[in-house]
Amino acid sequence: MRARFEFQARLLFQATPFTTLLPVHLDAAGTLPALWVTAKNANLEKVILYLHGGGYFFGSPSTHAAMLARLSEMSGMSCLLPEYRKAPEHQFPGAVDDAVAAYKYLLDRGYAPENIALGGDSAGGGLAFGLLHVICSQNLPRPGAIFGLSPWSDLTLSGETLRSNAKAEAILPVERLPETVAEYLGAADPSDPRASPLLGDFTGAPPVLIQVGDKEILLDDSRRLGAALQAQGVDATVDVWPDVPHVWQIFQGRLRQADQALVKIAAFLASHI
Repeated sequence: MRARFEFQARLLFQATPFTTLLPVHLDAAGTLPALWVTAKNANLEKVILYLHGGGYFFGSPSTHAAMLARLSEMSGMSCLLPEYRKAPEHQFPGAVDDAVAAYKYLLDRGYAPENIALGGDSAGGGLAFGLLHVICSQNLPRPGAIFGLSPWSDLTLSGETLRSNAKAEAILPVERLPETVAEYLGAADPSDPRASPLLGDFTGAPPVLIQVGDKEILLDDSRRLGAALQAQGVDATVDVWPDVPHVWQIFQGRLRQADQALVKIAAFLASHI
């Protein structure tokens, strides 16, 4: 699965010309690799910390680099994509710990927290909001904004659209989700807010933008997460798009709605970073 997605990404997704792709390590031991993705016009003092999707099993910075290259060009921000640990080799909370380490890496190197945006798609979107929960609950410096692309925010699998949108969903096999959760969490509690940020503490969180398609099984994960954020006083917008597949934004350059969605994300970032 991992090899197939890497191969497909190389064929389908092309980075913006003159983008810099720079592999780095975020720790002295060299156990947390990452990829800087920077368009030629990007402001190096402003950064998107982006956590890729893939069900906590597959995907990598390289599979999402083309989408982030386009977003870097549109937003004028550089992007850092950590290669967080994945299941089944590394179960929860390994991915969360790596996301926290990546955020602290930026703070330790002098990035102003208000110049950092968090982002992620699908499982990576859930991971981004899990990271935000840790930031808020531990009273770490808050980032300037966060965006999620169809974030998987509820590993208890209680969303109604897991059933009502099962036949319309074009990408995710709903019948495999319990197995995925079990392999990722192991013996951990699925209601842990780091795994299911729908249940998280977002006191003092920055503005939020969530994009999701109306035919996705994760539609309720996005709508309920937006409502939970709003109930805690957060400026949160849930942007529902008609007739688009899960994480359609990755098809930038090939799908009109993908380019339009990235334009809206870039405008959101420009308003808050």
